[in-house]
Amino acid sequence: MNYLIVDDEPIAHRIIEGYCAELPHLQKVGNAYHAFEAAAILTQEKVDLVFLDLNMPKMTGFEWLKTLSARPKIIVTTAYQEYALEGYELDIVDYLLKPFSFSRFLKAVTKASTNKQPEQLVPPGIKEGCSRFFLKGDKKYHQIQTDNIHYIEAYGNYTKVFTTQGMIISHEKISALEKSLPGQHFLSVHKSFLVAIDKISSIQGNQIYLESFRVPIGQTYRSRVNQLINGR
Repeated sequence: MNYLIVDDEPIAHRIIEGYCAELPHLQKVGNAYHAFEAAAILTQEKVDLVFLDLNMPKMTGFEWLKTLSARPKIIVTTAYQEYALEGYELDIVDYLLKPFSFSRFLKAVTKASTNKQPEQLVPPGIKEGCSRFFLKGDKKYHQIQTDNIHYIEAYGNYTKVFTTQGMIISHEKISALEKSLPGQHFLSVHKSFLVAIDKISSIQGNQIYLESFRVPIGQTYRSRVNQLINGR
């Protein structure tokens, strides 16, 4: 596999190069210290795998990644855990927190070396199908029971999670929460709203009523609501 390192810290390049030197199936094709250098290398070389830092000058790693129409496999290498959710949405192969060991690095590269598509990763703290999970918000972790969620509202890069105990503002995007919560119990009714089906008290026109809450139904989501009404 041809690999490219994209990181603004020279020492990070040396560490990754040292690890890759132990793996004969990896071949370096370039070093980039910001996104524009990386873009230039991609136009000149065949790159199978990118080790990508996030906080770089001129353009962040994820901003650059979103500009690519055809992406190589991506392993994120960063000191910041809080961007993991966004990485999962972009189908990265793995997310390595600096400083990482060789064994952890090897696990990520092994995953990238397979011919399978990257695994659908579940956000940290949430286990698929679990009835409870920890949600980060207000500088602490709240233990949430899925049965207590009324609805979730997108709030820019954040979400508002309305529960029986009150509202929590979380750093996790609504799309990440939707993938993690049990689909048979929650329904996306608008690009910005996800509701708990068992909390719906009535549906009238383009509005869903959940006890004291009222949620709009998006035009493109109307068919989903109709299927719910018809028991399909």
